Amino acid sequence: MTTAAVTDDLGLRRVALAVREHVLAIGAGPIGTHVGGALSATDILVALYREVLRVRPDEPRWPGRDHFILSKGHASAALYATLAECGFFPVDELATYGRSDGRLMAHPTPAVPGVEFATGSLGHGLALGAGLGLAARRAGRPNRVYVLMGDGELQEGSVWEAAMAAAHYRLDNVTAIVDRNRLQISGSTEERMGLEPLADKWRAFGWAVSDVDGHDFAQLVPALLARAEGRPTVLLADTVKGRGVRHLHHRKQSHFAKLGRAAYERALTALRGVA
Repeated sequence: MTTAAVTDDLGLRRVALAVREHVLAIGAGPIGTHVGGALSATDILVALYREVLRVRPDEPRWPGRDHFILSKGHASAALYATLAECGFFPVDELATYGRSDGRLMAHPTPAVPGVEFATGSLGHGLALGAGLGLAARRAGRPNRVYVLMGDGELQEGSVWEAAMAAAHYRLDNVTAIVDRNRLQISGSTEERMGLEPLADKWRAFGWAVSDVDGHDFAQLVPALLARAEGRPTVLLADTVKGRGVRHLHHRKQSHFAKLGRAAYERALTALRGVA
């Protein structure tokens, strides 16, 4: 993967479209999936794996790799689809999502090439990332660590313990990304447990803060590559739940869906811009 600036926005958007198509196909599978949050996180994942992370798909445990943790593990469909599109395992394997004889579980596990930790119990990913960042620094390794969290997840106290520790240890090799789609399973984040002023909270904890459009590669890639000396960085990525399928935009009902044939075809048509 390159660490240069975005050179092919159209190419990235093609990959993102393919990932979203896979997410919908998984959502139309036997067990369904968390469609809305997977679609909101897709562009972030594509930017990371196509333009930012130093990884080797044919050598997933390469010691020199950058580390990625999907703390919002319920968005596994988007992660699996991105890994497959980037060559970590065959795209055909996505059809085994959720099967008892397969390795693509509803939440990520290290049995899947490219997955570092089992995640999905919300609130723990940032602590794992801080641990990796501290270990890399103490070993004198250049590895960077990226953690993608949901915004509803920030209501977990463990997130802020990890944020405090990362700042205390000056882990400037750690970057957190918040998928700020403003919805959680029960509705609006601000109605359930208000997060704002979110940027001020992170700054008060000693983090460098960057506000970005989570669907704009021209903003995402430079922000992900940036590094604040002596401080961890958090990207507050403004996103749309259900992004790409207009009738799912900003709807809490898209949080989890088992799409029937008609719903799947309607969503796929909307995604491809036919309707």
